Amino acid sequence: MNKTVNVVAGAIVSAGRLFATQRGYGDWAGWWEFPGGKIEPGEAPEEALRRELREELALEVRVGEEVARVEYDYPKFHLSMRLYLCTPEGEPTLREHSAARWLSKDELEAVRWLPADIEAVDTLKKFL
Repeated sequence: MNKTVNVVAGAIVSAGRLFATQRGYGDWAGWWEFPGGKIEPGEAPEEALRRELREELALEVRVGEEVARVEYDYPKFHLSMRLYLCTPEGEPTLREHSAARWLSKDELEAVRWLPADIEAVDTLKKFL
């Protein structure tokens, strides 16, 4: 059995659009995702998400409800992801990603989402 990686991600919504980021590194470079990252030992999921978004996007957010839980088997690991609705306080600045877009409901299928993230995209349409 592959190891499990526990992550949190933010569905950052503003003015009826969803913020998506493009990976600039690793096996999945060029694919799009919800920004976020790994939960550190002893860290609450909401704290981890705020920390990751500060690190990756220099962005403060208000973390709202958990809108999806995704379990996905990648070739090298099992991903367990919690996705939270977030309200940005300011504009994101890319620090790790190669690109970013604000997507309207009609544009959600315009990017190539990571396999685990695509499962949550339909769920988010009701928030846009």
